[in-house]
Amino acid sequence: MSNTLDFFSDYLTASVRLSMPLAFAALGGLWSERSGVLNIALEGMLLTGAFVSAAATFYTGGNVWLGILAAIAVGGVLGLLHAFLCVSLRVNQLVSGLAINLSVAGLTAFMSRIVFNSETTQKLPGVPAIALPGLSQIPILGSLLFNQDPLVYLLLLLVPLSTYILFRTSIGLTLRAVGEYPRAADTAGIQVARVRYLSVLLSGMLAALGGAYLVLVHVKFFTEDVSAGKGFIALAALIFGRWHPVSTVLACLLFGATEAAPTSHPGI
Repeated sequence: MSNTLDFFSDYLTASVRLSMPLAFAALGGLWSERSGVLNIALEGMLLTGAFVSAAATFYTGGNVWLGILAAIAVGGVLGLLHAFLCVSLRVNQLVSGLAINLSVAGLTAFMSRIVFNSETTQKLPGVPAIALPGLSQIPILGSLLFNQDPLVYLLLLLVPLSTYILFRTSIGLTLRAVGEYPRAADTAGIQVARVRYLSVLLSGMLAALGGAYLVLVHVKFFTEDVSAGKGFIALAALIFGRWHPVSTVLACLLFGATEAAPTSHPGI
């Protein structure tokens, strides 16, 4: 019985870890697409966050928090670039996103060979878990929900916060109006371009945070194409979740659980 519980607990923990990069990227994509800007560049933003967090952590002697902050900052810059191309220059949103993805794939592959110029994979220190006293001792749920790293707790906060802002505040109403009826919003005096810039900026920051989680918590190293298409899976989860924060994150958990199934099987 204990072996079954241990396996189930390990499987759920692996599912959460595999779904976290998807959840951050999907949540970022939700903010962008709710404002009317399709963000195909989630893959590139996630990969950028992974590389920048790894490089910053490496150069600062293992300071993972500076690595995370650097990833968020550079992800925001990529978000602003995507917004500039799509909102200001009116470039096709699909073309802009694909261009960012292709450029980032090449640049991170090139830069990783310069930064991590060794034949062996550079191991990163990783973000430590924080066990909540008492709650972390609960069977299964304790290790799953109350013995996690700060980024997991941050996501658990962002999901209800995003839901509340989007559907219970004037800010969310403005954002949804810009995404659904931009001309009507502009007539009402809403600055459509500003709202979209801020939304895509936030999208890039969240997607990059997913990349930082991937290399600093999950795998603890960076390699070329470490994102492995997770940005596109996040887009699928976003559509599957019908652009709602709760259902989108649940869709990410479903994809994470599917990916964790073979690796968690005791016979594999």
